[in-house]
Amino acid sequence: MKPTAVIFDVGNVLYGWDPDSFLIRQIADDEARMRFIEDVDLWQWHESLDGGRPFDEAAAELSEKFPAYADLISAWGARFGETIKDPVPEVHAIVDALDARGTALYAITNFSADFWTPFVTREHEFFSRFRDIVVSGQEKMLKPDPALYYLALHRFGLKPGEALFVDDREINVEGAEAVGMHGHLFTDAGNLRLRLEADGLL
Repeated sequence: MKPTAVIFDVGNVLYGWDPDSFLIRQIADDEARMRFIEDVDLWQWHESLDGGRPFDEAAAELSEKFPAYADLISAWGARFGETIKDPVPEVHAIVDALDARGTALYAITNFSADFWTPFVTREHEFFSRFRDIVVSGQEKMLKPDPALYYLALHRFGLKPGEALFVDDREINVEGAEAVGMHGHLFTDAGNLRLRLEADGLL
């Protein structure tokens, strides 16, 4: 079965995500910045937000444990939008072309529920092309959990074979393929366009 719908990841597929440049602006010294990241286990902590933990609760607990970093932890929430960069080159043009052809567009993203609302509001015009978006923080499940893919397919009204899932992380693509979706590991817009053309979607 050839796909008739495209399901996109958001970070580093539709929009760039660059937390490192944000952190550099907060802590210019490389050693001090790495110490902060390691001390608070930043990436694991952030993943807990993507998994559904409320930011205020998680930040309060972490700030109590590391009071010297309280301002940096607070800034992660208050200024998270600064970690999200411009649209990934040429991908929005592909989305426009798919939309113009009437292709059903969806997204599944690992994203904090607290951070998602201001971001999607800011980018409402672009995301209005999408029929539905499943956000991990709202569902309290993370890619590549098969349950999140099945939930999304049910909500989207798709059979697995009807969907092409596009993600920049191989583990997430493999997870989608394991439940029967077509998968595409995103590297750049040119490669994605060739895949879409091969599948008759462009």
